[in-house]
Amino acid sequence: MSGHSKDEMDSQAGEETPLMQAPGGQPGEYTIPLKGVTPHLGSVPHSALKPGRKSMHEMSNLMEEDQGDLFRSTSIPKRMTKSYSVSADGRIQYRTPLQMSRHELYENIPFTAVFGLQKKERNMSMAVSSYAADLDVLEADQISMARTHKHLSSQEVAMRHSQASLLLLEDLELDNVMVTTPLIFAVIVAAMGQFLVGYNIGVMNAPEGVVFPSHTTAQWSLAVAAFCFGGPFGANYAGQLADTRGRRGAILICTWTFLLGGILQTFAMNMYAIIGARFIIGIASGISTVIVPIYLGELAPPTLRGTLGTLTQFALVVGILIADCFAFPFATHDKWRALFAVTGIVALLQLLCAPWLLESPRWLLSKKPASRKARYIIKKLRGLRYDHEVETEVDHFVSALHSQEVSHGGESKTMGFSDMIADKNVRILVVSCFVLQSVQQLCGINAVFYYSTSFFEGVIPNPLIGTTLVGAVNVLATYAALLLMDSCGRRTLLLWSCAGMLLSCVVIVASLLGYFSNITALAAVTTYVIFFEIGLGPIPWLIVAEMFDAKYVATAMSASSQLNWFFNFLVGLIFPYLHKYLGPYSFAPFATVLFLGFMFTAIWLPETHGTTPEELQAELVKKNQSVVYHNMSFVGFGGDDLQQQENLGDAWRHAMDQVRKEEEEAMYNGTYNYGFKPIEKVDEVPAVSGGGFMSGAY
Repeated sequence: MSGHSKDEMDSQAGEETPLMQAPGGQPGEYTIPLKGVTPHLGSVPHSALKPGRKSMHEMSNLMEEDQGDLFRSTSIPKRMTKSYSVSADGRIQYRTPLQMSRHELYENIPFTAVFGLQKKERNMSMAVSSYAADLDVLEADQISMARTHKHLSSQEVAMRHSQASLLLLEDLELDNVMVTTPLIFAVIVAAMGQFLVGYNIGVMNAPEGVVFPSHTTAQWSLAVAAFCFGGPFGANYAGQLADTRGRRGAILICTWTFLLGGILQTFAMNMYAIIGARFIIGIASGISTVIVPIYLGELAPPTLRGTLGTLTQFALVVGILIADCFAFPFATHDKWRALFAVTGIVALLQLLCAPWLLESPRWLLSKKPASRKARYIIKKLRGLRYDHEVETEVDHFVSALHSQEVSHGGESKTMGFSDMIADKNVRILVVSCFVLQSVQQLCGINAVFYYSTSFFEGVIPNPLIGTTLVGAVNVLATYAALLLMDSCGRRTLLLWSCAGMLLSCVVIVASLLGYFSNITALAAVTTYVIFFEIGLGPIPWLIVAEMFDAKYVATAMSASSQLNWFFNFLVGLIFPYLHKYLGPYSFAPFATVLFLGFMFTAIWLPETHGTTPEELQAELVKKNQSVVYHNMSFVGFGGDDLQQQENLGDAWRHAMDQVRKEEEEAMYNGTYNYGFKPIEKVDEVPAVSGGGFMSGAY
């Protein structure tokens, strides 16, 4: 570990280094800036400090004058004490550098699982590691000055900073690999909801000609669009549902809604029954797109939320592909009901797996900070063994909750839409999000997923092959998008996406007019989907999580979602008429929207400021400029420090061997707890009214 363990801290209680010990017996502060870090007294009121406390700069001066007298007066060994910080209001917080770094991650990374968020997570981890390393170097320089009357050389500063930041990064990245069994099962069960969203996006594509063949164009377009019409209702209600029933309860209600819609659609007697069933499934899909990202974001550690967002996105696109594949055996006059029955079967399976769904500890702590149930769940999700570790994690959750609230008249509340619009620095981001959400749907992507089979009729011999090929390309393009997001800017990807889709639309129209072969039209549709997935697909959602402050994310996502669902409904309703009356020019309106989207991105869309490690670290410095840090050195100074580190490493390895031996014995005896023991006699949280949360549509 890069930070001090609790046992080590306890054993050192009352110990101070000569540098940190003032003549009056009080620890001091340091004030020399390093790389923009200014952890001095600043605006910290002197009344908040104990009498006799000296700054580290003053301590250095005293040592220069009479170092021997100071050492003799204190008679304290050269060891470090607990790390802590004092804020401007006098609050003292005991956190190791690692705990401080994780605390900043909790406060700055939104509690939502968003596809592509990994880049911000990595940049934020680099920023907090570098910030803590600056504090370590600053204190090491003061200690060097006190011992040798010399500052660290530039080479020593660089080496120490690199070592300290790498140590912290290594510990922070453990969250990405130390995934517990309860978290894995909760992710799988919750992701089934997103699979059902994707499945019901694609399930109406193939069976148009076999489901009640006498239906009219208006009836079928209503059946397709009813899914999108129900989405906003579910998304709007989901926020209140999540706040009153809990995240787990909301997921279960969503699953029951999917089951009801699946049963009604499977046993529908006419097209009107299918329209009603699609509306119910749309409500469930709206709830799922709100609840699942929030639920997974609140269960996962900060550095794992982007990964879980990627998994849910893959669940959605795989759902579309499975619907296309199932059309081959089931899109017939006598088997089409089996195609619709999949929704009910998966929903029933999800209900059977409900015991593996743990409640969100963040929600429990927001209702009752002393919740024992929240602590039990945190212990299982993080694989913690000791109560003090659990309490540290609880502190991260509670502090992050407070950082996402705004005070009005002495009362705290979640940021609302009016608060967001009132902030002139945020207003342009809101407009950008609304424009991008509009372009995402009006570019016509869901016309492909809803109607590609009918579109390919007459273009290729078997339209189902074309539809399935597009679905498979969609899955592969999602993976390619994940790779590109790590190396390309968001604005650049949007420009490439709009330009590529625009060119594909032109080729599609030209092919349908006979200028190119039909195979070229199929290839153009696949490139159209590829360019959508690398830009316009994920970025309108990702840009909210990356560019907005964490306190604005839920409100911005909710407002963007309502607009997204509306245009999704509009495209699903009118495309059959565009195809009927415009013929080969049916993609021309989409090309116009893409051209306007390209121009907006090129001219008005703001750059993604504040997302590089350097910019994020500058924000940390600004945020903590009034905080005074103590005893933040964790690398060691050689000699006795290195020997103690080796001794601690041996003790740690011995302890881990003992833990492993105990667990193996418990497994052999059948008494090992894999994380699924029931929670008994713990507090229940009463339902209260709440506001909206993040929602989304594909």
